[in-house]
This record gives sequence, C-alpha cells and structure tokens, in this order.
Amino acid sequence: MIDFAAVREKRMTFAELTSNLTPEDLRSMSHEMVDTLLTLVANCEDADVTFQPVDPEANDPYASGEGANQANDAWTLGHVIVHTTASAEEAAFLAAEMARGVELHGRSRYETPWESVTTINQVRQRLQESRRIRVASLDLWPDHPNMEIFFQFGPDKPQYNAVQRFALGLRHEHDHLDQIREIVRQAHAARESETRESAVGN
Repeated sequence: MIDFAAVREKRMTFAELTSNLTPEDLRSMSHEMVDTLLTLVANCEDADVTFQPVDPEANDPYASGEGANQANDAWTLGHVIVHTTASAEEAAFLAAEMARGVELHGRSRYETPWESVTTINQVRQRLQESRRIRVASLDLWPDHPNMEIFFQFGPDKPQYNAVQRFALGLRHEHDHLDQIREIVRQAHAARESETRESAVGN
C-alpha cells in the first residue's frame, strides 16, 4: 500500500505520490486495500456490524430519509463499508471512462443501502464483490490509456488524470481505516463488557 498518510500529513502532495503509478499498481493496491479491510473485520460478529459507536466528530450532512442516521449519529460498521466501497467503485469506473477517452459527464455511483447490511457475512461479501468490480474495471482500460482528460472537484482544485482518479477512491478508503478500527474496538469492548456482566449475573 502506498503511503496515503503522507498526503494527509502534508509530507507529500497527492500528485507526487501518484505520479509513477501504473494500472497494474492500481490492481495490486486494490487487492491490498480489500485484504486490509477484511483483516480489520476478521474477528467481528453480526452484532458488531450494527453496533452504534460513539464518535464525537460524526457529521453527515447528507443524512436523510426514514430510518437514516441523523447528521451527528456515528456510522455503523456496515454503513462505513458500503460507503467506502461505493466511493472506490465510482472512482474506478470514472477512471476507466477517462482512460478510454470519454469526456467527463457526471457521477457513476451506486451505494448499497447501509440499513440492509446487518451481518458480518454481508460485510465480507460486499468487500469481495467490490474487489472483483474494481479489478475488473481495469480490464476496460486500453493498452495506451488517455491521460489528457482531467477530473477536478472544483475550478480552483487540482487536476487528476485517469490513474489518479482511480487512486482517489483508494485514498478515500484509506482515510476511513482508523474509523473502522475504532468502530471494531468499541464493538468488541461492548461485547466483552456484556459477557462479563452476564457471568457476574449468573
């Protein structure tokens, strides 16, 4: 895994970090990222997927709809996983279009409803499915990909070519790793506390 933390900590720009990446690098990085996520949830149980953690920094301005988290509710493990995988897949498919010379035309996003993800098997299935989708998208790239089409988040923002657009999805996922670790830690601690209380009660 390349050091995305270097960008977050401003030791390196994203352009510098990704300047020499190839489509094969993106393939390897996708496998590494999904493997990392699967390792983080390796010891989780169903209850951990819907466990409501405490997160003082929680802020979801897009929270809406019946049953949806409120803006300041912490995300569950299932919610974070469907969010990060959807973002990485969107980046992968937009990157494939850019590499094929297709001009930018909007978003390409579908996110599994987080409320429907309630078991650890569903989390693992979503991760493996996302791995397959991302890696398969790289097979859509031509032998000589177009690197002259650029994506920007805004007029005054940096420009990203196809390789960098794909890598942005992985960077976004990397930025959520500590959040996932903390959710898992809290969920396991809550489970252990319940086990101790049950033992005392018996």
